[in-house]
Amino acid sequence: MLPFFTDPYPDELIYSAVARYHCYSGNIDCKDTLEEVFQSRSVIPSVEIGSHFSVLVEQLGSNYSIESLLAYHTIYPYYAPFLSKHRQEELLQDFQGDGQGLYTRLGMVAGGICKKDGLFYCPECATNDIEQHGEPYIHREHQLQGIDFCAYHEQKLKKYPIDFSKQSRIEFIRFDKKLMNLSMIQEVEPKEFVAIQIALAKMGHQLLQVPIQQFSRESINLKYRALLRERNLVTTSNRLRQNELYKVFRSKFPKGFLDKYESAINVNDEYNWLKVITRNLKRHVHPFRHLLMLYFLEQDVESFLQIEADTGPFGSGPWPCLNKAANHYKEFVIHEVNVTRDFKSNAPIGTFECSCGFIYARKGPDRLSEDKYRIGRIKAFGDIWKAKLRELEAEGTYSTRTLAKMLDVDSKTVKKYLSSEIKIERLSENDIPSTLLIYRKQLLKGIRQYPSCSRTQIRKCFPKEYMYLYRRDKEWLFEQLPTIQERKNNQVIVDWALRDHEYCSMVKKLYKELIELGKPIRITISIVGKRLGILSNLEKHLINYPVLKSSCLKLRNLLSNSKSDVVVRLLIEYYRGKNQLYYGKYSVLEL
Repeated sequence: MLPFFTDPYPDELIYSAVARYHCYSGNIDCKDTLEEVFQSRSVIPSVEIGSHFSVLVEQLGSNYSIESLLAYHTIYPYYAPFLSKHRQEELLQDFQGDGQGLYTRLGMVAGGICKKDGLFYCPECATNDIEQHGEPYIHREHQLQGIDFCAYHEQKLKKYPIDFSKQSRIEFIRFDKKLMNLSMIQEVEPKEFVAIQIALAKMGHQLLQVPIQQFSRESINLKYRALLRERNLVTTSNRLRQNELYKVFRSKFPKGFLDKYESAINVNDEYNWLKVITRNLKRHVHPFRHLLMLYFLEQDVESFLQIEADTGPFGSGPWPCLNKAANHYKEFVIHEVNVTRDFKSNAPIGTFECSCGFIYARKGPDRLSEDKYRIGRIKAFGDIWKAKLRELEAEGTYSTRTLAKMLDVDSKTVKKYLSSEIKIERLSENDIPSTLLIYRKQLLKGIRQYPSCSRTQIRKCFPKEYMYLYRRDKEWLFEQLPTIQERKNNQVIVDWALRDHEYCSMVKKLYKELIELGKPIRITISIVGKRLGILSNLEKHLINYPVLKSSCLKLRNLLSNSKSDVVVRLLIEYYRGKNQLYYGKYSVLEL
């Protein structure tokens, strides 16, 4: 243990404290100082962070710990909040050892930007240090990469006039006031740059005050997501609108600023730093670029760390069931929410479905905690709600308005669900309307006649009966229909070749009929498709019918060789990805 040590001043780098110890100890050879402080003559002094902390703490005594030295006398807090939890744990192990690979894990070797080629100081801070402590010292916040101003005095930092490249690797540099320029004359900087530089310097200072293990990249990423969602830069499917983000981010900074700080963004690069910083990737981004992101989001470090993590437009589950007829009313029993997008406003729509059958939806995002109990629209009431309505109605003591108030719905809703059409299942066969009974029997007969048909096929075979029952007796209809068939991955849905030949013969036949009409008409995909009932297939899947296309080309050649007086003009052109054949003045075959 050392007999004495120069206790670090506020915000002083541990490197600076050791440099002052070397001066006060009277050691001439720096290796003697290294052996006294680190118990090794082969240690290479490091300015920003250092190494061999476990040995240093043993030498300094119980007043110091590895965590306290890292938090208050290194620049590690500048990087810590933006590292993943796993990377933080790896670095803490490095600190407890000899520190090999430390700068590589931090990204200062490969991912460093705005690297400083010397030591920097603020003239006003140095003057105050001399007045208060009798000597200047190296402030850690003045050595941060990308920071060019003092956060306290808003002064441009000056470089200490000693070149590292001309010094021995083991030699300690101690600030000497005789070599420092303490004048307050400022270099000329663009005004629009200075305001941003000062704001970034203040955020850099705030970062150094954040506890080194309080935050990680995972939590920071969720905070970014919450702020970006407020700016409508996150879709309902939780994807980021990267192109829009790039445009608004780029417009936040004056021209040339991002280039000056080696943070220009290549929008075509899938791994540019703006995309990486907003995604949950293993890659890390330099802390200075995180400060640029905070400036864009109009936050400083203190306000940003108070932002709650993003949990989606409707928060994190579970959510309450708002079925007033259920015993679990307002209890948090819904564990999933289906989020869709409103086609008019692009706002997220959340649909909440409870096991009791009650389904409700509302437009988001939720702003207040009370929004969890808000209903925008009820999609289904469920059997429990209907049973409760019938139970209350059977008592015969409540009016329609009272029932509506008790179940938290409109009186028209109560009338609707108490009407004869909704209460069909409670009626005897003699009481069921004759039309409904007829359609029921017809549908059941069709289902027995075609037992292998799917629901969709049944609907096509009996469209009138299906729609009538769907509107008036949906529950009975779905009980009778065959179960929903699951599609197999290797199942062939359509035989395109067979359909191609069928369509080809149908189109040829129809074309001859249209040509023979007395009055010329315009022959288009729409005309052909509507008359044959295959319009959707021709519009969406024409590429899948090569035989049909080939036949049409032959038809085109036939018309071009015709000498009939009916052929006034033949024009072939390519338009919107389709071949168009103009026949006569009015007829057009579009393929």
